[in-house]
Amino acid sequence: MAEITTALIKDLRETTGAGMMDCKKALQETGGDMEAAIDWLRAKGLSKAAKKADRVAAEGLIGFAAGDKCAGLIELNSETDFAARSEKFQAIVSAVAKIALDAKGDLAALLAQKFPGSERDVAGYVSEMVGTIGENMSVRRTAYLSVPQGVVAGYIHNQVVPGLGKMGVIVALESAGDTKKLNELGRQVAMHIAAAAPLALAPESLDPEVVERERAVLIEQARESGKPDNIIEKMIEGRIRKFYEEVVLLSQAWVMDPDITVQKAIDAAAKDIGTPVKVTGFVRFLLGDGIAKEESDFAAEVAAAAGN
Repeated sequence: MAEITTALIKDLRETTGAGMMDCKKALQETGGDMEAAIDWLRAKGLSKAAKKADRVAAEGLIGFAAGDKCAGLIELNSETDFAARSEKFQAIVSAVAKIALDAKGDLAALLAQKFPGSERDVAGYVSEMVGTIGENMSVRRTAYLSVPQGVVAGYIHNQVVPGLGKMGVIVALESAGDTKKLNELGRQVAMHIAAAAPLALAPESLDPEVVERERAVLIEQARESGKPDNIIEKMIEGRIRKFYEEVVLLSQAWVMDPDITVQKAIDAAAKDIGTPVKVTGFVRFLLGDGIAKEESDFAAEVAAAAGN
């Protein structure tokens, strides 16, 4: 058996592009035989996965899972929607979403969790499945909300199977009220969030940089009117309030009745439930949000394939 040195592991990594720990295991399993280790990695789909790792994965699915007074979301990306429609891919998303409840919003912790029915962790299992499914895949992000009393409700938009879709929302409602009624209200609020895409729960939780950037734009627009500074100041304050109404959840017009705000809709529901209801947090995941997708030139691809 050849000695498994750092240099040998490095050579195998450079040859196959597989991860350092996978290369070490491959050499251990094959007695330090480089060619056998390459074949071992190929058989596991890890060498093939490495070759695909630089390809943009902006499709996939959002997964939702609920527990006792808690819920979680994950985003698992693939290169194409075709792969995301496969039962194998969907089974992986569902499993990872359930594991996310234990990770409590920590992506590193999620990736380190053992994948059910496998000896590998989530990161290793997903990497291995790249070879099986044939596309680059990655667990991009996760989120988690919990309440000491009440519910964390969820909504999946464009649902393909239960708990999986192109957009996911979770919203935490703290209350001592009836769980069934709270879940119904929570689902309605989650649907509103899916449609209205609020940036924050309340004005004080908005990113100050976002507010200042909006204020700067409004000031520049107001100055073009030629009005005096004292009038401009009043104009800005009014427009900032309007901005809050557009981007702050509790201040937004309720999608099911635009004549009232979300806060008023919740207060009305609380009267029916018979106890106060407080929204303590929400998360909205839109598939591929923020990922720079590659623009392909189909004619150029055909020409390249033809050798032109």
